[in-house]
Amino acid sequence: MKIKPSKKSGSVVVELNPRDSERLSRDAVLTNGAPPRFKLAKILVPIDFSDCSKKALQYAIPFAKQFGATITLLHVVHVNYIGGPEVGALDFPLIEADLRKSAEKQLAELAATEVQPQAAGGTLVRIGQEVVEIVGAAKELESDLIIISTHGRTGLKHVFMGSVAENVVRLAHCPVLVVREHEHEFVKL
Repeated sequence: MKIKPSKKSGSVVVELNPRDSERLSRDAVLTNGAPPRFKLAKILVPIDFSDCSKKALQYAIPFAKQFGATITLLHVVHVNYIGGPEVGALDFPLIEADLRKSAEKQLAELAATEVQPQAAGGTLVRIGQEVVEIVGAAKELESDLIIISTHGRTGLKHVFMGSVAENVVRLAHCPVLVVREHEHEFVKL
């Protein structure tokens, strides 16, 4: 820390290096007794293995590092139970089991390569409707933040496919950060 006289009478210029800045902010909290503005302990990141959802994970990692939070990766297996004589007999439990096993493997690989070196975390695979399972998992895990991606679909695609992110924002018990596929970046990817 360097303190120099300024050109203005009765004032000084204080130059801080990064270590001083950290020490001063920590001391200010201890002195003032002011708690941090908010605390993140658990972050939920829904992953559908698209580049867009992996981008949401890239946003979650700096948040986790800054606040010492854990990241849980969630994948929801959604099986459409469409049937009829034309389709034939399908073994839906077997299909679900295969999809679950595949998702668990992919999530474990993603967690090992992207999350583990940066922040502690876990993985979770659920079967059902995306919105219901994401909101339910966030509540059960007592997540402080959901970071989810949106593909930004409009028109008929939005009407027919809906927006998982939009519905999660409306129904979640905690704040939701929505990462768009194409946007102004504030995290260097």
